[in-house]
Amino acid sequence: MSASLNNARAPSVPKAPAEDTPRFRPMAEGDLDAVMAIESVVYTHPWTRGNFVDSLAAQSQCYVLEWHGVIVGYAVLTTGADEAHLLNISVAAAWQRRGLGRELLDHVIVLARTLKVQKIFLEVRTSNSAARALYAQSRFREIGVRRGYYPAPTAREDAIVLECVLGYAA
Repeated sequence: MSASLNNARAPSVPKAPAEDTPRFRPMAEGDLDAVMAIESVVYTHPWTRGNFVDSLAAQSQCYVLEWHGVIVGYAVLTTGADEAHLLNISVAAAWQRRGLGRELLDHVIVLARTLKVQKIFLEVRTSNSAARALYAQSRFREIGVRRGYYPAPTAREDAIVLECVLGYAA
C-alpha cells in the first residue's frame, strides 16, 4: 500500500501567470494616491489631485500602467474632433530607464488611433532631453514654442510644442 501512495501524484495546480509585461487599464479615482505619489516625485511643479479628478470627470482618456501589481506610470489624453492633446505622461522615478515610457507612449498612440485621432499634440520642457528623444523616436516633430509655459524654480521655462501625425484616413 505504501508503494501506491509513493507513486501517487498530487493534483496539478496551475501557476498564476507571471506579470512579465506591463498592463494598461483605465485610471480610477481609487488610483489617485499612487498617481499623486509618482507625480509629486517626478515633477518640480506637479499636477494637483484636483487636476486628475477633473480629467476623470471630463472623461479624458486616463490610463495607468501596472507592472507586478504596482502602478508605475500613467497618461492623460484629451480628445476632440480628430485631434488629441497628451496632457500628462509619467513613469515613477524608480521604474524609469526600463522602456516603460516607450510602452506608455505606444499605448497612447494606439489608443489615439482607435479613437480615430489624426494628430496628437503635446508640450515638453526644453530641458527634458530624455522625453524629447523619446517623442522624436515616436515621430513627434516640433511645431512651435510656448515661451514661459512651465513654472521653474527660479523663472519660467519654455515648452516645445510637438505634433505626431497618425495618418488615420476616415
